Amino acid sequence: MSSFLKAYLTFTHGQVLEDDKTADGAEIGMPNTTYRRILLTGLFGNTVVMASNGHLPYPFGREYSGITVPDLKSTVAKATAAGATILWGLFSGHGGDSAIVSFPGGFVTEIHDGTIR
Repeated sequence: MSSFLKAYLTFTHGQVLEDDKTADGAEIGMPNTTYRRILLTGLFGNTVVMASNGHLPYPFGREYSGITVPDLKSTVAKATAAGATILWGLFSGHGGDSAIVSFPGGFVTEIHDGTIR
């Protein structure tokens, strides 16, 4: 286990829920590849650690945050009606659906449905 992961689990009093070393790369814009996806839970909620080769295609790696919503399609429709642009998605992947959206002013975020990612 990496020193980062060990320190993070100690800090959050967390535990590993899933460690998939061959997660579908299509989830991060890299079809026909794999990456490591680790699902964690702890005192501060759920966390997803995504480990790749670091060479992610646009817009991946440029989002500032992730937002969980109860109805992804409705939220994305409202966002685009307000001037946001869908950069990627709607994508159905491990644990649910997601999209990467750019809001006016340049704020880029991943929006995903209410399931753990």
